[in-house]
Amino acid sequence: MYPGAIPEAPRRRPRYWLHVSLLLLTLLTASAVGARLAENFRHNRPHTVDDLLAIAQLFTHPASLADGLPFSLTLLAILLAHELGHYVACRYYGIDASLPYFLPAPTLIGTFGAFIRIRSAIYSKRALFDVGIAGPIAGFVSLLPALAIGLAWSKIIPGIGAQGDFHFSVPLLERLLAWLIMPGVPVTDIHLHPVGQAAWVGVFATALNLLPVGQLDGGHILYSLVGDYHRPLSRLFLAAMVPLGIFYSYSWFIWAGLLFFFAMRHPRIYDGARMDAGRRKLGLLALAMLVLCFTASPIHEVSR
Repeated sequence: MYPGAIPEAPRRRPRYWLHVSLLLLTLLTASAVGARLAENFRHNRPHTVDDLLAIAQLFTHPASLADGLPFSLTLLAILLAHELGHYVACRYYGIDASLPYFLPAPTLIGTFGAFIRIRSAIYSKRALFDVGIAGPIAGFVSLLPALAIGLAWSKIIPGIGAQGDFHFSVPLLERLLAWLIMPGVPVTDIHLHPVGQAAWVGVFATALNLLPVGQLDGGHILYSLVGDYHRPLSRLFLAAMVPLGIFYSYSWFIWAGLLFFFAMRHPRIYDGARMDAGRRKLGLLALAMLVLCFTASPIHEVSR
């Protein structure tokens, strides 16, 4: 047990069948999406609204799901790394937490992500900080090589970014890696390989989780560093989503609403300890990861 941690309460017995079932179902739905992405990549096709029907391949062309494994396995590995980062940190501090739950869904990425349930209180800001930042760091470390490999396997197709019905924005991290791997090639001419598209989802998820709002990972990090100032700052960052929704993407209104109603109130921690210099530097690292991964309009329609 970590020195000074609260003695562990009896742990609930994991429902392994549920975790495995959700993982396998998510593998199916993500592979269905991945198969469609692989087909588009093979035939040099951009993203279209027909991609929303990818889940139908589960029933019409089940054999094609094997083509979707590069996407689905990469995506699940990134999501798993993120959640295991939280889980390992919880175990280190004696905090009762569940194994990861994956969420299968008929979406553009085949999932609603993954999460762990923290079932016991956290009594120190250092523990909260470490649990909050462990997931984004683990996820970032796993998505970085996937994005680099995906870019290396990508195609150069002039104007591909202006084709199709919608477009995935290019975060700063992807631009930097593209500059290193494909120097001189405009990002709008890069047809991203499915492995790279899975990494893109990981980048997007990292940015969302690191937003310094409420009970998101970024909110936990913020609370650990500033304590009671978390509440007004969290509201300020939430309010910033309104102009993002007006000028960039209506999806920010949805995220703002979900956070406002379900994740704004942060449990109070009665701990006056200040963060040490090492953790403050990690806080700056979290900010750097947010800047590298954030885009104001992650998915948007292609203007004609």
